[in-house]
Amino acid sequence: MKLDRGLWTRSLAEVPATARESEQLGFDALWVQEAGNDPFLASAIAAEHTERVKVGTAVAIAFPRSPMVTACAAWDLARLARGRFILGLGTQVKGHIERRYATRWEKPVAKLREYVEALRAIFSCFAAGGRKLSYQGKFYNFSLMTPFFAPEVHDYSRIPIYVAGVNDRICELAGELCEGLHAHPFHSAKYLREFVLPHVAKGLARSGRQRSDFTIATSVFVVTGRSPEELERAKAAVRQQIAFYASTRTYAVVLETHGWNDLPLRLNAMAARGQWDSMGREITDEMLEAYAVSGTPDDIGPRIKARYEGLVDRLALYIPYPSPLNAGQWRELAAWFNGAS
Repeated sequence: MKLDRGLWTRSLAEVPATARESEQLGFDALWVQEAGNDPFLASAIAAEHTERVKVGTAVAIAFPRSPMVTACAAWDLARLARGRFILGLGTQVKGHIERRYATRWEKPVAKLREYVEALRAIFSCFAAGGRKLSYQGKFYNFSLMTPFFAPEVHDYSRIPIYVAGVNDRICELAGELCEGLHAHPFHSAKYLREFVLPHVAKGLARSGRQRSDFTIATSVFVVTGRSPEELERAKAAVRQQIAFYASTRTYAVVLETHGWNDLPLRLNAMAARGQWDSMGREITDEMLEAYAVSGTPDDIGPRIKARYEGLVDRLALYIPYPSPLNAGQWRELAAWFNGAS
């Protein structure tokens, strides 16, 4: 199980220093989200300013971009990073696709399947010097590539693709077609064990692969602090973030796994009324324990490892408040997980 780091900054000017620091501290991968900035731009800067750490999108939103646009960006990034780039894709949810991106929402799992298949076809075309581009689907059709528009061939054409998934069909799709799954930060060990892993296994069986051939990555909500006061502030911030995710009906299965079926509707109604500040109080201590790992900076690492060993292969700490961890503690955590000296 590797310890990674999420790149949270929205300022591209901060990316070089953050990327270099992440590598120096011993993180295994740096994940760039699409939240307030373009993930491919930040990934390019991070790749340029590092030598060892893997760089990936977690995630780039697929549907607003043509697979050709995404393939060109990923191809360039794979070359720039010398094989360290991982392409992470997500569907987002209907409201954002239609109202934030002004893009059509239609059969998201079927469309994502074609998206991944089309990417593979385009990568194969690029690897062959621009020859034989042919992909025909219901949502995407690609049949034209000329030497002028074909990118230069390089040695890193096997670009890993992860997709983000919460529900059954997309977890199965990841297991069938992709190298990895980005499990949502809003999760519990029970949900991962009883829901995600079995559905990933179904997909892996279809592709004739084993669990060892596949990577599950996620971010973990962490409640940590050096004093009781810091811990209480951390709990309040994490409750608020959990409530935000729990208000999205698409993520209801994460709550239903524990029998908390009524919470999504209640939180969704509060969100519609603009009661954002009150939503965190709906997250009970039992829920907080299920969806977050709590501890001091000294014992948070062993607690995380004990909960997630055998469930995920990569994780980053999700800390939605000023982190009490200093550089030395981050370095120790990274060394403990990643085996660095």
